[in-house]
Amino acid sequence: MPVFVELALPVPMRQNFTYRVPETIKQTLHIGLRVKVSFGRQQLIGLITAISDECSLPATQIKSISAILDHEPILPTALYKLTLWAARYYFTSQGQMLSQALPVALRKGADTQGQDITRFELTDSGKQLEPISLKRAPAQKKLLEILQQAPSLGLNQDEFTALGLSKPALTALETKGWLQRVQVQLNVDLSWREALNLGEAPHKLNKQQAVAVAVLTQQTGFACTLLEGITGSGKTEVYLAMIETQLKQGKQALVLVPEIGLTPQTISRFKRRFKVDVAVIHSGLTDNQRLDAWRMARCGQAAIIIGTRSALFTPMAYPGVIILDEEHDASFKQQEGVRYHARDLAVMRGQLENIPVILGTATPSLESLQNALSGRYSHLELGERAGAAQKVKQGIIDIRSQPLKSGMSTSLINEMRMHLDAGNQVLLFLNRRGFAPALLCHECGHLHECDRCDAYFTLHQGLNEICCHHCGNQYAIPKQCHSCGSSMLMGHGIGTEQLEKALEKEFPQHKVVRIDRDTTRRKGSLEKQLAGIHKGEYKILVGTQMLAKGHHFPDVTLVGLLDVDGALFSADFRAPERFGQLYTQVSGRAGRADKPGKVLLQTRQSENVILRDLLRQGYGDFARGQLKERQLALLPPAWNMVLLRADAHLAEDADNFLRQVAKLLPQDNEFEVIGPMPAPLDRKAGRYRRQLIFQAKHRQRLQQEFELALPQIEALPEGRRCRWSIDRDPQDLM
Repeated sequence: MPVFVELALPVPMRQNFTYRVPETIKQTLHIGLRVKVSFGRQQLIGLITAISDECSLPATQIKSISAILDHEPILPTALYKLTLWAARYYFTSQGQMLSQALPVALRKGADTQGQDITRFELTDSGKQLEPISLKRAPAQKKLLEILQQAPSLGLNQDEFTALGLSKPALTALETKGWLQRVQVQLNVDLSWREALNLGEAPHKLNKQQAVAVAVLTQQTGFACTLLEGITGSGKTEVYLAMIETQLKQGKQALVLVPEIGLTPQTISRFKRRFKVDVAVIHSGLTDNQRLDAWRMARCGQAAIIIGTRSALFTPMAYPGVIILDEEHDASFKQQEGVRYHARDLAVMRGQLENIPVILGTATPSLESLQNALSGRYSHLELGERAGAAQKVKQGIIDIRSQPLKSGMSTSLINEMRMHLDAGNQVLLFLNRRGFAPALLCHECGHLHECDRCDAYFTLHQGLNEICCHHCGNQYAIPKQCHSCGSSMLMGHGIGTEQLEKALEKEFPQHKVVRIDRDTTRRKGSLEKQLAGIHKGEYKILVGTQMLAKGHHFPDVTLVGLLDVDGALFSADFRAPERFGQLYTQVSGRAGRADKPGKVLLQTRQSENVILRDLLRQGYGDFARGQLKERQLALLPPAWNMVLLRADAHLAEDADNFLRQVAKLLPQDNEFEVIGPMPAPLDRKAGRYRRQLIFQAKHRQRLQQEFELALPQIEALPEGRRCRWSIDRDPQDLM
């Protein structure tokens, strides 16, 4: 009797595909196995979602599978259910959602089982060799010295790459018979489940921390808790206490952080406390490194898994707890491809695994705050700073009519000098990288605009180029104005690069470090800069949002925010919430140890209501006020939103498609259709962008109505003239 399987393939079509299982493949079939198949002209890897002995399609239309790659389901049942639920919730195909849950190497057919690893070891003659004899071959000498420091251990491939060693040097030593490759079998070590070893004693908790830990450790089964603690209140210590409880029960912990920049300090903090294997998963790793970490978590060897958004889908052999640090951060929402939100899926995963979920932040998102206030989540608050840290003093510098030196007022410069002379560090926040946000002609006033976007080129003087931060378009800095031909071109506005140069001139005796996307591109550069800050090598820190999140700088006593006025005026309804979170997070970098901290905010909008409320009330009351405003305006989280984006070379093609979509959606007291309308950035990379917003009072009805309309939307002929996508619970309207 023929056997057929239904496969979820990583293609955008919202359907699964039927294939025949050939007689030659004598293997037990299970739902969740990976299968290799021919799809059109390409070979794809999909997952089995159903098995049947009958098929309604004609035999001539059914292809056979090429190979079955696994002996057992690749994902645990709870994770498999999570991906299927997410595919339906985010209106995407099961294949695309399932492929999100697998490391790239597994999508390409790699083995799920840990294979033997290759180690590079010295031979007996290599151990006797004097490194000085290789002084004319420094790369070989360096490799020999490293291997002689630990001759019994050798180096594996990942360690060799991480140390930046030379491949030709490796080959040369091997050819000379001084080095050999040895195959080492991987053994799963689960000793941490029997006896947990601590590297350091837990810190003494204050009263609020102790109450939070007591509540969290008494929870059984699934429970979602919002841990709202002001910056510096010691949320990480609460996480560590909760993780210790889980590890002692032989259970694993999954910790999600918003950005790669936060992983080094999180890893070192956890490794200092617990003598266990820690698996790290983020986009900065190679495919093989991510696969190794995935395997360690899946077999239970890694007691703690730390990673960014994609680490959410890492399987755990012994699931214990899921922790999201900085849960409010927009980085947890994927903005390309399948637009899932790791926070929401983490809560769903906790429910399916029947384990607790902790959402920690100083500035909760309005969605999480709404769930906490309504009783859907437990709510714990930490209102006092941990240890000897004191409350930060806040101040506003009104820069209207004031002369500025590279964006800095005289008051700010004087305050910086006082703190630096006292031996402390100063942090300046400017959320605009590059030398200047625009290139201006001094004669005719022409601003050089990207030829593919409705945006100005950013001037990068160090790279000698102008670059569009929206599409990546870049050119050498022009010698003449594109409009009048004048050679009098200058940067307009302030960027982090220009600020860094100005500070080096103003404070030549103090080292300046700049942390933004431009200075942290090289592997290991961010870790090196952060280590320098902690050692006190740098006294002045300049950076974008990368510096604002979660970092602990005990010697920073002054934080200056240079230009935040743009954040107060935005087409996005989330702008006040984002500004409140940003200000509070940046302010929280000051006075985190026993030194008193100060925050100064430069603004031309000192009477702005949002700014005034935030500074007077603090983020907690400010956020609750914003929540009431959203409820009155019928905006998320009070109502539920789906955003349809369409872009095309001709604006009318995108408009026509979205107009037809609008006709297919209901409009009444419980449903609202807004648009089509241009996106705030109308043209990007040469394409015109249009948006249609669909809002509903009840989440369930939104799901039903949109699922009903989706097949009709996909069948619209106008959809072939543009690219379009669906964004459920959008976080960014740009």
